Amino acid sequence: MWRLVAGQRGARGSVMTDKGKRPPQGDGGQNVGMTVFSYLLAGMLFYGGLGWLIAHWTGLSLIFPLGMLFGLALTIWLVIYRYGRS
Repeated sequence: MWRLVAGQRGARGSVMTDKGKRPPQGDGGQNVGMTVFSYLLAGMLFYGGLGWLIAHWTGLSLIFPLGMLFGLALTIWLVIYRYGRS
């Protein structure tokens, strides 16, 4: 287990452990993957819910799946825009 020693800093100003090594850095992309998954799920839920409300008020049941598909398409575009560029 890593134990931080008060006042010790590494070469770049990062906190060092009691063994003189830095704690492991990075997550192997897990945070990015969970963020992308969360965007996709939230987009479908939000626009699907909005489509359900509109479908409920208008009586057109086709608006609900269209809202979900629109939310999915919009979040896929957002993910490509944020993470697909170099």
